[in-house]
Amino acid sequence: MAALLELEGVEAGYGPVQALFGVGFDLHEGEVVALMGRNGMGKTTTVRTICRLIAHRAGRLRFAGHDLAGVPIHRAARLGLGLVPEGRRCFAPLTVAENLAVAARPGPWTQARVHALFPRLAERTGQRAQTLSGGEQQMLAIARALLTNPRLLILDEATEGLAPVVRAEIWAAIRTLKAEGMSILIVDKSLAELRAIADRAVILERGRAVWTGAPGALDEGTIARHLGV
Repeated sequence: MAALLELEGVEAGYGPVQALFGVGFDLHEGEVVALMGRNGMGKTTTVRTICRLIAHRAGRLRFAGHDLAGVPIHRAARLGLGLVPEGRRCFAPLTVAENLAVAARPGPWTQARVHALFPRLAERTGQRAQTLSGGEQQMLAIARALLTNPRLLILDEATEGLAPVVRAEIWAAIRTLKAEGMSILIVDKSLAELRAIADRAVILERGRAVWTGAPGALDEGTIARHLGV
């Protein structure tokens, strides 16, 4: 069966600076893949390349049977790529309800359904995003992406810098999405949580995929070599 997302020999960068060197991995429908590595190793660049925020210079990148070469950002989103970017980036002056309404597209995910996933958002529906806590803004960013009714949800550091109780709420929501069959590509530093939820992991080192496999197969040597501080 063809993969939902396929990267083969992907190279990308910023101006004259190359950041990805032949990255390759795939993700199938209903699968959760963790993209791992130390800071600055190419994880966010990979995410930005998939979502067409930057163009790849070489290699093959396909999503849902479509070659993404030359595809603009808005069309990639319509194909079903739903991004929760690093740093949340909610529309600060808009209310929670307005943030969600702006993103909404027809499909099974509705405001009522994201309110069930994140009850705090239902309590703050008329509140401006800029007045929410960091954790609530992260919930809003995830809910906004879900309301685009994506085929693939991409989470870039969705729990970074949050209080433990909020992190637990977000991981619980991600587990719910996995149980419902959502396809997810997740970037995060929480090895314990990723081991519990991901079907496969890909480790990046200096813009190259250096390890791929089941998270449970990660040994201490690999962790120290590629993920340790």
